Amino acid sequence: MNKKFLYLTKLSLNKKIKSKWFLITNIILLIAIVCLFNISSIIKFFGGDFANDTNVLVIDNTNLAYDYFKANLETINEDENITTEKINGNIETIKKDIDDKEIVIVLNNDSEKFLKAEVISNDKIDNLTYQIILQALNSTKTTIGMISSNIDPTILQNISSNIEVERTILNDSTSTDENMDLIMSNVFPTLILPFFMLIIFLVQMVGGEICEEKTTRSMEIIISNVSPKQHLLSKVLASNLFVIIQGLLLIFYVGVAFYISHLLGTSLVDIPIDFNSLINILKETGIINKLIYIIPLTIILIILSFMAYSIVAGILASMTVNIEDFNQLQSPIMLISIAGYYLAIMAAMFDGSIFIRIISYIPFLSVFISPTLFLLGQITIFDMLISISILGIFVYIMLKFGLKVYKVGILNYSSGKVWNKFLKAIKNKN
Repeated sequence: MNKKFLYLTKLSLNKKIKSKWFLITNIILLIAIVCLFNISSIIKFFGGDFANDTNVLVIDNTNLAYDYFKANLETINEDENITTEKINGNIETIKKDIDDKEIVIVLNNDSEKFLKAEVISNDKIDNLTYQIILQALNSTKTTIGMISSNIDPTILQNISSNIEVERTILNDSTSTDENMDLIMSNVFPTLILPFFMLIIFLVQMVGGEICEEKTTRSMEIIISNVSPKQHLLSKVLASNLFVIIQGLLLIFYVGVAFYISHLLGTSLVDIPIDFNSLINILKETGIINKLIYIIPLTIILIILSFMAYSIVAGILASMTVNIEDFNQLQSPIMLISIAGYYLAIMAAMFDGSIFIRIISYIPFLSVFISPTLFLLGQITIFDMLISISILGIFVYIMLKFGLKVYKVGILNYSSGKVWNKFLKAIKNKN
């Protein structure tokens, strides 16, 4: 019987991996990820400019304002995509020679308001660029006004300098800071999105394969050779192996994209990645010290969650006779996983809440929320072990009692309402 189980598992896995659909999909994924990480190089190759650098040409008729304007612009424009250059010449001639990436600014004295400016460009200026230039001009006007009013240079320097802020946090036991908020609001959703998509893919795959076997009536032949238990477990094992393989391939594709990006000297948005700063942030937030615990515990949660989702999907699919019926039954699973995804993103908002702590124990949701709360410092390793234990017990119960429902439903081709069949199968499982 073990040989039949392994053969059925291998057959199901090969059906997925050796299909043209799998090959084509992964080729598209690899190309898409590589292109995404090198989008700036692609745009430049086709004649575009992702960085959209701008050269500001300044005609300073005040003989004073340019240096202040340049300093203000460099302070405001941290990304350094706007450069400045002082020029001289006839304004009408300059207007004829200006190109699309150049902006001409004419600075003139004003007897009442100290400084006025004219901004000249071929086309409409990007709103963000214009706001940066306008802010630099306003700061320059303020500086010129102070100088014209004979304010002491020391006072002028003190007025223009940034304020020194000393922060005192009385509640130093708070679980998050600005760096952690940045990671949880930007980096973390990106990391858990592939896992969320794999769960949806897993549920669809298990249910779709069982529905296909029932629709083609091949289920009767299969069940006559193997038990319903072996049939369900083979589907669960094959689908989980496939999802794990697909997940590892995605990691490999990201590595290839990073390597190609490194060779080309580009990044996702043409901004260099400062890994030293990232490591410092991780150290400051204490995440690095937690990784030694969080990685193995999260892997266990992921494996158990994959099993739980696939077992429930298989049991629900046994009650159906077509894919439309299964779509009705899988809707609650999809809604639960979506809720888990968004709760994980918003976990920092529930700091100290008993509600989110209880939610972290619930199967299907714990895989999203428990690692998140642990990183935030809202739960301990003991809480994660509780989540793993509850999830393991849930998987055991689903296997023990769900198999009885599976045996009833797997050869049930009734066209009755799918939810009625499901409830009836539960009542008659013994």
